[in-house]
Amino acid sequence: MMAAPSKILFIINPGSGNNNTDWKKEIEFYFKDRLFEIEIVDLPNPCEPEMIRELIQKTGAAKVIAVGGDGTVKLVAEILKNSTMSMGILPAGSANGMAKELGIASEPAEALRTLVDGEIQKIHLVKVNNEICIHLSDVGFNAFVVKKFEDENTRGMWGYIKAAWKVLWSHSRMTVNLKIGEETIQREAVMVVIANASMYGNGVVINPQGSLYDKLFEVVIIKRISLMEIIKMRFFHKDFHPDKTELFQTQSLLIKSKRKMHFQIDGEYKGKINTVNAEILTACLDVIVPSKEKSRNKID
Repeated sequence: MMAAPSKILFIINPGSGNNNTDWKKEIEFYFKDRLFEIEIVDLPNPCEPEMIRELIQKTGAAKVIAVGGDGTVKLVAEILKNSTMSMGILPAGSANGMAKELGIASEPAEALRTLVDGEIQKIHLVKVNNEICIHLSDVGFNAFVVKKFEDENTRGMWGYIKAAWKVLWSHSRMTVNLKIGEETIQREAVMVVIANASMYGNGVVINPQGSLYDKLFEVVIIKRISLMEIIKMRFFHKDFHPDKTELFQTQSLLIKSKRKMHFQIDGEYKGKINTVNAEILTACLDVIVPSKEKSRNKID
């Protein structure tokens, strides 16, 4: 008797930033002659996570695919963590930081091929103030830029650059107390990054030691904004200048500041806060990645 075809559930965020691809059409065309059962649903707006959880459980899918940007990926990852189901990504957002981190192609057919021929790998997540972080969180300068970006309701790289230019002339340094593992330090900084991954969606490598497959995350302390450091991060991936940037590896972090700090998780602005708690969640999510990643990235 022939085995029943594997079921794949696609959750499409129609509000994601990249509207140049008709993902539903691409998915249906790719799978029309393949022995897979597929189901495609649009993410409702507003969306309650429990609604998506019930939908996933009802379909009985073996693979659940987030079709959107990092926000959509985060929503699906929150539901699938510590489960037996695998998560795939089709990069339909503006920046698609997590898809880039995992080596998932931006070209639709190639990204879809990964869902069929790719490997399943376990990755770590970071719990930040009781939310998961799949990619990057931060306080300070970049979080303020994210707020401006959202306030102006713009999309794409140029919208982000405009927001960053405005913040560049109005941001200030923070005095932060950090407990990194068992070490406690105080720093003057414009930005502190909680980095599960290595780079932002715009290609800036903020965390050259970053890996989704190890049992650590990185804390990157940006002491001052430097054009040369940004160019170095974006194009050359050189080591940081220690007077401008520090990097620590840890499994836990506590940030405290007397003055409230702008705060974002995975590109979503969360407001101004005084305290950030972060801890690693080890090997808690199965993700579908291109096959070549299997030999390069082994979980510790």
